[in-house]
Amino acid sequence: METLAGILTQLLHMALILAGAPLLLGLIRLAKARLMGRRGPHPLQPWRDLRKLLGKRAVVAETASAVTHVAPFVAVASALLAAFLIPSFARGMVLAPLADLLLIAGLLALGRVAMALAGLDAGTPFGGLGAAREMAFAAFAEPALILAALTFSIIAGTTNVDAIAGSFQDGAVGVRVSLALTFIAMLAVAVSENARIPVDNPSTHLELTMVHEAMILEASGEQLALWDYQSALRLMLWLSLIATIFFPVGLASPGSGPLSWLVGIAAFATKLAALGFALAVFESALAKMRVFRVPEFLGAALLLGLLAAVFLFLSTGFA
Repeated sequence: METLAGILTQLLHMALILAGAPLLLGLIRLAKARLMGRRGPHPLQPWRDLRKLLGKRAVVAETASAVTHVAPFVAVASALLAAFLIPSFARGMVLAPLADLLLIAGLLALGRVAMALAGLDAGTPFGGLGAAREMAFAAFAEPALILAALTFSIIAGTTNVDAIAGSFQDGAVGVRVSLALTFIAMLAVAVSENARIPVDNPSTHLELTMVHEAMILEASGEQLALWDYQSALRLMLWLSLIATIFFPVGLASPGSGPLSWLVGIAAFATKLAALGFALAVFESALAKMRVFRVPEFLGAALLLGLLAAVFLFLSTGFA
């Protein structure tokens, strides 16, 4: 019975991720517009854009190779698999044993490499510029995520997201300074991974400041639709990861019934809405920082992650 519940919750989780990623992006855009005194686009506008782009043929540069055609599918597949592993409304999904933070970090890195190769493959200066900046930022963001995984492994004894959420949900962990430092570090990494303000501005095409947009500047048609969907998936993935680990309220227990699933879905939607609104307020209140300041920003996140792991290790060792 528990195996059947795990399969059903996994399928429902996959449906929520597939349908909710563009909707979440649309709601964040609407919230930002309202905060700035504008009417804003319809929340379903990202879905409309994807449908329009999928109906158009991609125009590819003459110098492009097969990398340009394969890279969007690799990026979307890696983002989908990583998002499917993170529990949203229930624990004990059939893929829960594979939901390891290190595996998720590897899948995110695979998508990043695919995007960088696509930017380089077009042979344009902007693509190379964006790829170089993306990989330079990743040199700080990836170690910060690994240090966060180390902190969770010391606390919960594992790097499995499902098990970490279960430990935090039981309340046995309590309030720790290391968790607060890790939370701030993961927020900074999430902002960088999703090319959001202050690291990058997803709504600009100013040549000197582009990072994410520079790598997909040559994409069009169905290829651009895949890149846009991958971007929405990564945002959904990171917000789900933060909500599941640090706010595991409402998560249904393994083997629970449909009533617990409905409560979990409502709690998951509420947490995503709250985090999305907080992101909209954050981006509306800040300006984009200079590109040369981004390593300092991510370096601070790396330092916070290191301090969290060191403090936790020392406190555990002397306890």
